[in-house]
Amino acid sequence: MPDRYGSDMAVSDPLFLDKTNPELWNSIGKFSAQVAKSYRAAGISDRTAELINLRVSQINGCAYCLDLHTRKALAAGETMQRIVLLSTWDECGGHFDEFECAALAIAEATTDLPCPEERIAAVASARLLLPDEQVAAIQWIAVAMNAFNRISILSRHPVKEKELSQGASK
Repeated sequence: MPDRYGSDMAVSDPLFLDKTNPELWNSIGKFSAQVAKSYRAAGISDRTAELINLRVSQINGCAYCLDLHTRKALAAGETMQRIVLLSTWDECGGHFDEFECAALAIAEATTDLPCPEERIAAVASARLLLPDEQVAAIQWIAVAMNAFNRISILSRHPVKEKELSQGASK
């Protein structure tokens, strides 16, 4: 029986954006590859990029991306303790170095988009420590992750039961 929108499909069924327009999905994949090339050229490690991806995904509440990027972070050498502590990175005294704290502050400002004064202050503080190339690369990592979070949240990508890699015991 058709629903109120004239469809036989239940309104609650997910609409996977990546499947409905593979061309756009491929475009964002290419964009992501360019972002990775850019942050690596700026001297940012995959491990740090995955911390940024995880923090952005925590803020946005994207379960699918949290699952995916936890695995990627572990594969890049991250520890489970730091992943668990990530949402409180600014309260963990010594678990995250100065560079990582600056990167996470930029990622949060890029994701939350606080008032202009707070956003400008976060980036200005980071620029005292990091070259502009790294500040820009970190912002691009966060912009890309925000886009992927939106796609996964809107598509309601499921989180499948999987074992964590051996890095989980670190």
